[in-house]
This record gives sequence, C-alpha cells and structure tokens, in this order.
Amino acid sequence: MTKAHKAANQEGFLLCRKLRVNGLDDNQWHDLIEKLNDHPCVDFAERKPKDLLEVTYDGTHWSTEELLDAIKAHGGWLTNSWWLRRKLAWYRFTDENVRANAKHKPFCCSKIPPMKK
Repeated sequence: MTKAHKAANQEGFLLCRKLRVNGLDDNQWHDLIEKLNDHPCVDFAERKPKDLLEVTYDGTHWSTEELLDAIKAHGGWLTNSWWLRRKLAWYRFTDENVRANAKHKPFCCSKIPPMKK
C-alpha cells in the first residue's frame, strides 16, 4: 500500500533523509516531529528506533540545511563523524541537483537548442 503525499509536494522531487539525532528527550522529539510534519514542504517525518530521524521532503522547496537548522532549534545535535560528514555532503549535492532539475526546461532533440541571451 502506498502512502498518499501532501498535495503541495511534487512526488518526483521527494527526498528521504535519515539522520541519527542526539540530545533530545521525548518531549523535544515530539515537538520536532510535530513541527516537521506541519511544515508544507515536509511530506512525512518520524522517529525510528535508536533516535533515527527519517524525513521525506520536497527538494525543490526545502533543503538539508533547513532540516539541520530545525534539529538545532529543538536542542538536538548530530555526531561529528567522518561518515556523517560524507552523508551530509551527499545530501547537499542531491539537494542542489534536484533544484537544478526542477528548473530545467526540456527541449525536443530534433530542434535547435535554445540560444543563450
């Protein structure tokens, strides 16, 4: 069974992010998840076992940086490990790529490509 997405989100540009968040008690977790789920660009957010945050959001309007800001605003922090830095770099790269793809206007391959002005 597939989950219904929010109407404002474009299904082709949804990105799923999984981050292990430290420093949050149960109330802070509840507030963070509630805030994320109320955000119009976030399709779905939930807490998984072992303090794993799983968030699916529309990459054309939201980014990993905004997710990290929301985590920090609620008192959470991420472990500073090599693997996490690598993962965040990849997340940032794919955020950029999704935004670029959303702005791209395709053209027919049998026509002359549009000229730059």
